[in-house]
Amino acid sequence: MFESDLLERFSRIHPITVFVVWVPIALMVLYRSWVRHELSILAIAGFVAAGLLLWTLCEYVLHRYVFHWTDATARGRRIHFLLHGVHHDFPNDRDRLVMPLGFSLPLGALFFGAFLGLFGIGVAEPLFVGLVIGYLVYDGTHYSVHHFSPSNRVARFVKRHHMRHHHMDHEGGFGVSSPLWDVVFGTMPRVKKPVGGSRPAGS
Repeated sequence: MFESDLLERFSRIHPITVFVVWVPIALMVLYRSWVRHELSILAIAGFVAAGLLLWTLCEYVLHRYVFHWTDATARGRRIHFLLHGVHHDFPNDRDRLVMPLGFSLPLGALFFGAFLGLFGIGVAEPLFVGLVIGYLVYDGTHYSVHHFSPSNRVARFVKRHHMRHHHMDHEGGFGVSSPLWDVVFGTMPRVKKPVGGSRPAGS
């Protein structure tokens, strides 16, 4: 993707890396929320759940409006390819199935800063923990649907939903870990002739 070996290296990431980095961060923030004693356990759990739900919406919005942003110019096509087009061209590239830390860490910092400014530290911390959990579920799900054969009905549905986005309808199926917002916004992928004539995996 890049002429620079350094840039090429940082555009790739082993899928376990996001868990090694983000799980300790989430645990630390959750511990800080607990020892501050501003909220009850029930309230903390509620805000974690709210953060998890918020991530599913963020995932949908990012995928639909950022990753699938297009521009007819050469520069626009290049930006789209770097953001997401490479994944559609090489969907099973193991090193490009989860967000690189150079993208996820600044994004996480922006969200935490926004939560802090809007709600204060007491709410911001458990809300952020839920967001991180949602993000890890997203990255784990995305890797799994491209590289594992699901063994239960729910997992098979999630994989089929994402494969239809890849192979049948690029204008639908923007939820990866959940089809919730595709249902809400009417963007469930349509079953039609596979894009490019290929047969969808996992169908």
